[in-house]
Amino acid sequence: MASSLPQSGTKEAKTDKNPTKAKYDGAEAELMTVPDGWKEPAFSREDNPRGLLEESSFATLFPKYREAYLKECWPLVEKALGDSHIKASLDLIEGSMTVCTTKKTFDPYAIVRARDLIKLLARSVPFEQAVRILQDDMACDIIKIGTMVRNRERFVKRRQRLIGPKGSTLKALELLTNCYVMVQGNTVSALGPYNGLKEVRKVVMDTMKNIHPIYNIKTLMIKQELSRDPELRTQNWERFMPKFRHKNLSKRKEPKKKSVKKEYTPFPPSQPESKIDKELATGEFFLRESVKKRKKMEEIKVKQAEVLTKRQEERNKAFIPPKEKPLMKKSAKASTEAKLDIEAIKDKVRKAKTKRLGALPLIPAPSSIKKTKNNKAKSKG
Repeated sequence: MASSLPQSGTKEAKTDKNPTKAKYDGAEAELMTVPDGWKEPAFSREDNPRGLLEESSFATLFPKYREAYLKECWPLVEKALGDSHIKASLDLIEGSMTVCTTKKTFDPYAIVRARDLIKLLARSVPFEQAVRILQDDMACDIIKIGTMVRNRERFVKRRQRLIGPKGSTLKALELLTNCYVMVQGNTVSALGPYNGLKEVRKVVMDTMKNIHPIYNIKTLMIKQELSRDPELRTQNWERFMPKFRHKNLSKRKEPKKKSVKKEYTPFPPSQPESKIDKELATGEFFLRESVKKRKKMEEIKVKQAEVLTKRQEERNKAFIPPKEKPLMKKSAKASTEAKLDIEAIKDKVRKAKTKRLGALPLIPAPSSIKKTKNNKAKSKG
């Protein structure tokens, strides 16, 4: 919107010589800009004291899972529409909502807002948000995204990309556009000011065309910053906008088996040889029938002999004993281990004889020592 406005600085520089034209351009620029905080006056009964000539009504169907919620909040809907004198009815058997004008209705556009209200309620928008459509500066837009992508898996991925991780992308879009956005099934319901709805539609359409929403969010953030500066409001913003290059990173997968094309030849392939041609080439064609039969019988006998030998070998396999592993190495190891154990046991026994565990060594009496000495002397003599 701001980018389309004329550049005031450049025009003033060019039209210094003609002051009347400069004054006219300045007045026109003032008329084009809307002052901050300005609001259009509300439509009252004084504007249309006689009311409407004809009764008009709108009806919409709603899914089964919305029945319980609509049943709870329907008194609030009737109260909200009652202020503008519009009658609302809920049919749970048929599964439809209907709004129609009455004799007291004075605002002709109120029925259109009531129609949008029941549409948003049917699209799973909560009542607290849907009621805002009854305000003068609010509008709604239902974007159909179901038919934009053929492949169902791609559609689900791109829809999830629009929502973002834990709804962060959708929240950022809502903050930048001042709109409420609801992604439900094959549609995106948006509610907010007209400028915001325009941006929301652009982001949604680009996301379905495989353009990431972060690029559009970045441009929206820059536009918001530029709109705050009063000097840059009347200038062209194209120089500040980021330029994203499209990179095609997807490479075509090469097949494992590549079929090599043969060289093109205008001549047809040679005709295969028949049985008679083969016999003529080998010389069998000129042999007698008896010789041919004998030769065939010999070939059959050779084949039979080969088959018999193969069968015999297969039968004999069951009678061939399996190869036994040699046990010499194991026995030798066992004998050495046994010898080592015996020697160790002998050493333990010797040590046990010298040392008596658990008792002190006995000291021999003096009389017994003398007796042993006398016995030794006698034996020597």
